[in-house]
Amino acid sequence: MSEVRNEPKPNEGRREGRGDRPPQGQAREGNRPDRDNRGGDRGGDRGGDRGRPGGGRFEGPPEIEIEKLISDSLYLDNQAHAVVSRMRDMDSGTKSQLRRLYNAVRRACRAPESERQHHFVMLRARLAYTIARHSLRSLDVLEKLLLQVTRKNEARGYERFRDLFEAIVAYNE
Repeated sequence: MSEVRNEPKPNEGRREGRGDRPPQGQAREGNRPDRDNRGGDRGGDRGGDRGRPGGGRFEGPPEIEIEKLISDSLYLDNQAHAVVSRMRDMDSGTKSQLRRLYNAVRRACRAPESERQHHFVMLRARLAYTIARHSLRSLDVLEKLLLQVTRKNEARGYERFRDLFEAIVAYNE
């Protein structure tokens, strides 16, 4: 019968923000590099290769420009296509997640003008949470755009953001 250890080894024990603890009494020896080696070959690192051809970070479209979005419908359409394409390449985001976010965007647009900015600020927080919770890195560009829209605080910018989100939902079907 094997003996159960009560004291963890120095590199074992708490793994902050991770749910991958070994079963009680078993160590994962040799499976993980030392904790100081943050850029190592582990599969769950937060940057680096992540299995993409050519290695390195995913090179997606540049940041969406709010002025172009407001003035050019074709730019909006192209950006919606680019976001959906990135979603298919990078993430496993579901249609229902997108629709829930889109419904929140629509509600924020319908808010009274005096409260609209606050609704969009809270929407940005919700979007950031969803991106982090479900690893939807392809939607980072929308979070950055939402920050621009909220800072500008113009009705036309909010409407165009809603239009962009509507196009993303439509193209993702």
